Amino acid sequence: MVFTSSSPAVLPPIPDNIPISQFMLTEANGRYPLAKARDPFTCGLTGKTYSTLEVKDRVQYMARALAKALNWEPNRGSEWDKTLVIFSVNTIDTLPLGWATHELGGIVSPANAAYSAEELKHQLLDSKAKALFTCVPLLPTALKAASAAGLPKDRIYLIDALPDSGKIPTQYKTLSQFVEEGKSLPKLEKLNWRAGEGARRTAYLCYSSGTSGLPKGVMISHRNVIANVLQMAALEKSWRDTKKNADGSYYSDVLLGLLPQSHIYGLVVICHAGTFRGDQVIVLPKFELRTCLAAVQKFRISVLFVVPPIIINMLRSPDVCAEYDLSSAVALLTGAAPLGQETALDFQKMYPRVAIRQAYGLTETATVVTATHFDDVVLGSSGWLIPGVEARIVTPEGVEVTQYDTPGELWIRAPGVVLGYLNNEKATKETFIDGWMHTGDEAVIRKSDKGKEHVFIVDRIKELIKVKGHQVAPAELEAHLLTHPAVADCAVIAIPDDAAGEVPKAIVSKSAEAGPDDEATIKSILKYVQDHKARHKWLKGGVRFIETVPKSPSGKILRRLLRDQEAAIRRQAGPKL
Repeated sequence: MVFTSSSPAVLPPIPDNIPISQFMLTEANGRYPLAKARDPFTCGLTGKTYSTLEVKDRVQYMARALAKALNWEPNRGSEWDKTLVIFSVNTIDTLPLGWATHELGGIVSPANAAYSAEELKHQLLDSKAKALFTCVPLLPTALKAASAAGLPKDRIYLIDALPDSGKIPTQYKTLSQFVEEGKSLPKLEKLNWRAGEGARRTAYLCYSSGTSGLPKGVMISHRNVIANVLQMAALEKSWRDTKKNADGSYYSDVLLGLLPQSHIYGLVVICHAGTFRGDQVIVLPKFELRTCLAAVQKFRISVLFVVPPIIINMLRSPDVCAEYDLSSAVALLTGAAPLGQETALDFQKMYPRVAIRQAYGLTETATVVTATHFDDVVLGSSGWLIPGVEARIVTPEGVEVTQYDTPGELWIRAPGVVLGYLNNEKATKETFIDGWMHTGDEAVIRKSDKGKEHVFIVDRIKELIKVKGHQVAPAELEAHLLTHPAVADCAVIAIPDDAAGEVPKAIVSKSAEAGPDDEATIKSILKYVQDHKARHKWLKGGVRFIETVPKSPSGKILRRLLRDQEAAIRRQAGPKL
């Protein structure tokens, strides 16, 4: 049985002959009028901002200067000859830089700001990056990774829109210098794409662990992003039409832009869909509770885009939250990890005027597949399928579910489903089958009191661990741990954590080289991961020794058995004091 959206909205035609930059910076496809839109990106620390029309100009200036520096021309060469990695915390210039790259027909590959040099090196090599933009706080890591990847220093540039980021080394060209240089350069030739090119050309190369295994480059087309933006706009149109301003102008929101712009949630849902609708994004480089709340108060933020650990942080800090005026907030939208019904209820009691909405999506669906509609909020649900999305629920035995409240793997068919994984035909064939994306997530469909079909994500078939919304692949950590002399075999599983949602824990079978002091061995293993992996991949759940890691006859780790063991150990230990 194929499930479709409960929304009556009609999805408009999705253009497939233009880049994302032209879609975002012209009004031809229903974008909020450029001259009337809010400033798209505003620094939540300093208030520095540009109007939408100024951003449009800056994109052109950046593109001209990039073309000169990198010898890139809009209608020459493949997009794979023009790959640019952005390794930075959130800034007001990150998205415009990406759109400038798209104006040249190039690819943007956002890198997680928490990456270690080794992880960034992998992305630079795998993407065959021709240039790297970073920021002063991350420059040491960027230099180490670039050196290891063979990327010359004269192809490393700095985004300098960060407040208090320290002195900018003069030997590196900055984005501001690109903009100034571009003002005096001739206009670029406009991209001349035939029908279908936007659907087959990669725009963003985002790295994801997929449904299993090591991080892979996800090839996201221009049409994928454009489609998802139009789908989300269609879902909300009827509600926004009822919220027109007194002067007849269309309603727009002020959004919390805290989530990483390298993450598909922040990249597409906040920075593309939001600005297309005329919203303003208040950009913050990292989460700090008081800074975040101060930004909500100062800029009158109306929609809080967060992940569950931030909600839990707010619930545990009622006195701090009470110091700030959060009355401007009308909605909270959470994604990247499931929000439990109990947590949602607690937040609703604390802020009864705020509509709690959830969305579900993946990098591989670029991005949103389901979202809560204001007219039908059901706590614990991930909302309706958005317009243009089809879904199937299939049991592990391959039987298609035709009834409500029957769990199975969620399969998705939608215009946002991506082109596949870069240089990984095996993973592509395993995930994208006969037009359907196999999510690896277990879901059920239930009807709300209003008779609308809602998607509930009830379990995770895939092996990913979600730490504060960041993906951690057990296979990646296991491969790393197996290079430690004290580790003969291992498995990494998720255990619950109040602050992060989940954290990794290693179940280790010791090698003959392991010493008799278990405490010293554990410390050595923990440090080994900390020295080589990003913070969210650290073994915050600890290490437990086991005689033999349980596996199936085919050699697959029996993770569910290990998770059950851990749950029993926690029950026996009792509640934390």
